Amino acid sequence: MLAIDARELSKTYRTREKAEGLGASLRGLAKPVWKEVRAVQSINLAVGRGEIVAFIGPNGAGKSTFIKMLCGILHPTGGEISVLGLSPVKERRRLAMRVGAVFGQKSQLWLHLPAVDSFTLLAAIYEISDAERRRRVAELSELFGLESFLHTPVRKLSLGQRVRCEVAASLLHDPEMLFLDEPTIGLDVVVKQAIRELILRRNKERGTTVFLTSHDPADIEQLCRRAVVIDHGALVLDSPVETLRSDYLGKKLVEVSFSVPRAIPAMPGVTPAAASGGLTATLTVDTSVRPIGEVMERLSGLGNVLDITISNPPMEDIIAAIFQREVSS
Repeated sequence: MLAIDARELSKTYRTREKAEGLGASLRGLAKPVWKEVRAVQSINLAVGRGEIVAFIGPNGAGKSTFIKMLCGILHPTGGEISVLGLSPVKERRRLAMRVGAVFGQKSQLWLHLPAVDSFTLLAAIYEISDAERRRRVAELSELFGLESFLHTPVRKLSLGQRVRCEVAASLLHDPEMLFLDEPTIGLDVVVKQAIRELILRRNKERGTTVFLTSHDPADIEQLCRRAVVIDHGALVLDSPVETLRSDYLGKKLVEVSFSVPRAIPAMPGVTPAAASGGLTATLTVDTSVRPIGEVMERLSGLGNVLDITISNPPMEDIIAAIFQREVSS
């Protein structure tokens, strides 16, 4: 059985546009103007049980709309969808008992209560007995390292502590599938890594299917074997992460600044930005051609280096490059 089976899934919003002129609007003289927005366009997607899939795309691509249809929060305009063998439209309550969700910008915890009290309330919602609740809270508390702040009001927790509680809360009812929408947003490197390790462990030990959206390339590289790319509501790429890594995430951005003007020597696999040169330079390094260590060594050898910064290309740029290649092919 598939965890997700979407066929020609579409969602169109009908929104009202404000007419020009404040006076006409106040007098009710302006006729309403309606506009149709196709947030999701005929997506076909199948996800097997136990997969960890990255669902990525630029802001406004339709990711959240698609996930809300998977959860049954929104009803599709067209097409069919099945999640864990259930219809999110007709069987939303049954589906809710079998899936968990973490949204980086929204909390399922009560801010003025300790996390342990939120767990108690959620256990009641999911019809978990007191004995089973205590067992699961103890298990998750040990797994996520929550003991030291489990009884602290959520509003007083750090962002990293709160996210760990959020993920634990989403797993309290032992879901078969987990939706993660930007779960590591705003977290420091150490906490991000801890969250990733916990997700991988859950997937390995319980076979939990994970559907992940993220703008962090490290989330995709370390967690997922498959990447699904969406843009303007349409699916533009569905391929192994290895392909995504070798084609796009294998590139690094290097920014270097000098105390005196320096010319950057030509190097295979290294492309300078058009405005690079002089006191600062920005380089794109294809690590499959030129190891980043060699580039650092060459730059340091020029002398008078004030600072060097290495970063991944922005995910929006990667998605844009993928989309442009798909359109031109």
